[in-house]
Amino acid sequence: MTDPLGKASSPKSLDLFEAGRRNAGDQPLAARLRPRVLDEFVGQDHILGRGRLLRRAIQADQLSSLIFYGPPGTGKTTLALVIANTTKSHFITINAVLAGIADIRTAVKEAKERHDLYGHRTILFIDEVHRFNKAQQDALLPWVENGTVILIGATTENPFFSVNRPLVSRSRIFQLQDLEAKDLRRIVQQALTDSRGYGGRPVQLDEDALEHLVEVCNGDARALLNAIELAVETTPVEAGVIHVTLGVAEESIQRRAVLYDKAGDYHFDTISAFIKSLRGSDPDATVYWLARMVYAGEDPQFLLRRMIIFASEDVGLADPNALAVVTAAAGAFDRVGLPEGRFHLAQAALYLATAPKSNSTFAFFDAIAAVEAEGKGEVPNHLKDASRDGEGLGHGANYLYPHAYRDHWVAQQYLPDSLHGRVFYEPSDQGHERDIGDRVRQRRELQLAAVVEGERHHEEALTRSPDDRKRDQWLVRAAGELSMQLGHVRSRIFAPLQLARHHVVLDVDAGSGLLTWEAIRRVPEGSVWALCTDHTAAVSVRELASRHLDELDRPIIMEGPVARVGTLVGLQQDGEVRFDAIVGRNVFADIEERTSAIAAIGGLLAAGGMISFAETVPRLSQRLTDLVVLDRLGADLATRVLQAEEAIYADPANPRVTWEPEDLAALWSAAGLVEVEVETEPLEAHRRLSSQHLGNWFNPGGDKHRTFASFLRRYLDAAELKRVRHYYEEMLLNKDVQWSTTYAYVRGQAPPAAC
Repeated sequence: MTDPLGKASSPKSLDLFEAGRRNAGDQPLAARLRPRVLDEFVGQDHILGRGRLLRRAIQADQLSSLIFYGPPGTGKTTLALVIANTTKSHFITINAVLAGIADIRTAVKEAKERHDLYGHRTILFIDEVHRFNKAQQDALLPWVENGTVILIGATTENPFFSVNRPLVSRSRIFQLQDLEAKDLRRIVQQALTDSRGYGGRPVQLDEDALEHLVEVCNGDARALLNAIELAVETTPVEAGVIHVTLGVAEESIQRRAVLYDKAGDYHFDTISAFIKSLRGSDPDATVYWLARMVYAGEDPQFLLRRMIIFASEDVGLADPNALAVVTAAAGAFDRVGLPEGRFHLAQAALYLATAPKSNSTFAFFDAIAAVEAEGKGEVPNHLKDASRDGEGLGHGANYLYPHAYRDHWVAQQYLPDSLHGRVFYEPSDQGHERDIGDRVRQRRELQLAAVVEGERHHEEALTRSPDDRKRDQWLVRAAGELSMQLGHVRSRIFAPLQLARHHVVLDVDAGSGLLTWEAIRRVPEGSVWALCTDHTAAVSVRELASRHLDELDRPIIMEGPVARVGTLVGLQQDGEVRFDAIVGRNVFADIEERTSAIAAIGGLLAAGGMISFAETVPRLSQRLTDLVVLDRLGADLATRVLQAEEAIYADPANPRVTWEPEDLAALWSAAGLVEVEVETEPLEAHRRLSSQHLGNWFNPGGDKHRTFASFLRRYLDAAELKRVRHYYEEMLLNKDVQWSTTYAYVRGQAPPAAC
């Protein structure tokens, strides 16, 4: 063990980092250039960019257990080294290939001693953590669970398959990706200029040689640096220069074989790509992924089994011949074998890729769910077996024999009474199923009509007062319809965004947090920012976040007007923060200066970032004059009431109600967004009108508060206004009405980054 205040130690001298530091001059180039601090780390901006959760956790030294998962050479171990150099915690490293349970116990004992003696936390880094067997992982679990150690694991295998579920559930999973070309070029530049690399040597790397190395290394920084090292060290100095040409580069790095492991992640990823290409009806991608798997030695029987499943799961009744074609191909392959059997594999795959698609066979699994949830419904009497109990119990009585009727069909109830009217099978509009869909729906309508007609004569007497029943039903319906409408609008807002788990999202007017909480669920490895335009909302969102979320999971909450959102974001974060997505609902209802607010929001988007907003459109929503029959007031008075309402939506001094959806789209386009689209949607829900509603409408108001009554006074005298109010109260007070709200959905995108 090192000094009690030292940074790192390792059981049995397994510390990967200390050895590198002691013998840096003897290390390969990749080891010498390994980043030491966060700012030296190249790539993985999706998890380490400004504002991302992992970057904030490292900088704040508030790490919980982590698992880094990704291909070789993407920086998993390097990121652990950065954490070791940054954290104030004691840092222990273990390599799972070399270590055993005894090493885990030694590390845990050291961690407990440091905590008891000095109050220090301990981070235990386990490289190749998937190499630990179940017993070794189980031995580690209690100490991770009680906080004795904070685990950081690194693995090239999917942790959800290769690491024990209890360890995974107690860790944050961060997936590292193959490095992008720009990152790889930056690493090469660093290797040629850094004193730890070849900064002191006259290396000339041709552009085509660089491009070849970057392309062939497959996103693996270690492979790239090894190739650079081999090229430089084996090329003699000529005319004072080490000249690395394309030929030298080609000799220094061999084009890697197809990356595929039938027992690991790449197996599952490749078969997933194949199935999704089939489902997406892309024959080119289908044959490519099929070729990848056949070339890598995948079992053809496995591929044929998957295609047989696909023929029913994803093609189904849209093309009933698909199953016959694939099973015939499987039989032919059994007779022919390889290599000629590849023709049958290709024919089956291409048939499925080009076939119409339907997943309506999932109706069966919906029916299973209904059985599990609702138990066994009684078989209707007319469907029971008449051969056994028909005479004594009337089983089978009144059954209608379909073949005795026209088209060999007759409407009658086949589901149990508790499920009548329930729909499981939904025909698609593809292929053969399109032809049968209308027939199924027509018969279903007749079926329901027959059931209703049969029940009209069997209504039960009410067991409670009609008033109470009506009230309770309305309360349930109103609450349900409101929540359904909000859920629908929220889904429409998030649908076009295609959020990744690491994205940074801004909710411009958080309000109750409706969009904020959904964003947090969708970007668990990113971060969510929430702007509250009033203090009460900010307090509420902070309270809910602190009560239900860990500190690092909570949204970054700002308080202030929408037009100052850029300034408020800048006050929260050092350096520039740009958002992958910005969302909002009814953000501009109370903002008269929409242009400046939209410009402020648009300026916060990252290159290619998207906005998605939903705004209620007052002039297209519920008109109060449509709730009553105005003609009962007399033609003249009715005409003037209509004129008063029209004046509300033509008032140039009231920007809240005079705008059209196209106006918002134009403002976003003027703010620099591209592909701006706007779509309107009317939604209806029940609303019970209270005295407060009618009071708000008929409040005299003033210049600042424009009400229905304030416009009526322009066209009606006091007596007429009183008469209209009494009529509305008589017709609507404490009544539930169908209330229409029109939403305008606006979405757009910031221009992509310049090449």
